[in-house]
Amino acid sequence: MYRWCTDEVEPHDRFDYWREVRSKGLFGVTAELERERRADFYGEFSLRQLGGAGLVELKASHYAVERSASDIACAPSDSICVYQQLGSGGWFGGMRGGDFSIANGSFATSHTDMPYRTVPLGDGGFHLRILKIPVSSIPAQDKRMRELSAQTFNDPGLAPLLEACFADLSEAATADDGSDGAQASHVQASHVQASHVQASLVQALAHLALIERGIVRPGSRLGQAALRTARLSQARRLIVRHLQDPNLAPAMVADLLGVSLRHLHVLFEAVEKSFSQTVTDERLKQSRRLMREAPDRLIADIATACGFESLATYYRVFNAAYGMAPGDFRAQGSERPSPVTVTTRRA
Repeated sequence: MYRWCTDEVEPHDRFDYWREVRSKGLFGVTAELERERRADFYGEFSLRQLGGAGLVELKASHYAVERSASDIACAPSDSICVYQQLGSGGWFGGMRGGDFSIANGSFATSHTDMPYRTVPLGDGGFHLRILKIPVSSIPAQDKRMRELSAQTFNDPGLAPLLEACFADLSEAATADDGSDGAQASHVQASHVQASHVQASLVQALAHLALIERGIVRPGSRLGQAALRTARLSQARRLIVRHLQDPNLAPAMVADLLGVSLRHLHVLFEAVEKSFSQTVTDERLKQSRRLMREAPDRLIADIATACGFESLATYYRVFNAAYGMAPGDFRAQGSERPSPVTVTTRRA
């Protein structure tokens, strides 16, 4: 990951550096701000390369951004961008499709080589996440992809799927299931798995954007694959959200997801872990996190908070997964116990 912040530059040079080196040089856009406001400018961003795409998260105080025809000529990109607005909102203009505003939590998409102008709404500044996917890496090749002016997603059913994929993509980028005592082969395998997950999520986000813009049909092979990946991401996040709920079961998650019980099981059949194994894994991860965050909390309380039906069940499952008791894990201060290789039947 690459991170940069204006704190690395002298205050009187911060906006000029942001405009010339970061905005124009890295993102191919023109940044403008009234001279009297530049002394108070602040900006930061992170850039990750994953799954064949670039994931940027950007925060900055108020300024105006334009990607003009001359900017595009100087720095062509030929990529599809999926934007997630995380701040107070933003305005887009200067496009063939007309002006629009995007609210906090909403999504938009465009081709990078279409002109636009944007400013934050209000004084809160920018806070957004941008996934930049090269057109050459998207299986759905269609010349219309290069004609996509910025536009918000209008299908409310896609929003939770996009949210789940974006969240999983960020987590997959930093996932490392190895521990200090893990074998190198296990660490390498976890990195290979994470790379595969990242690539699947990037392709799902690309095709969800193209479904929204009418370029990919939901019922096509690519459309169905994207929807399966996104629904699986959403199902996992629903599991995490309801770990403590005694009614957590496939029927409950299927209902929340808006699919049949059979369809939910089909989603999990295509991946390494079944629904019940995923629930158990998430409960174990949450219990490890709680033991680190609250070292004086009773293990029995942690087991209950994570949804285990009894303390005995928690000890049995934890020992089977990690080869040690919860108390031993807490005593050694390990963040990630090495999983024990066991053969389990899918539920």
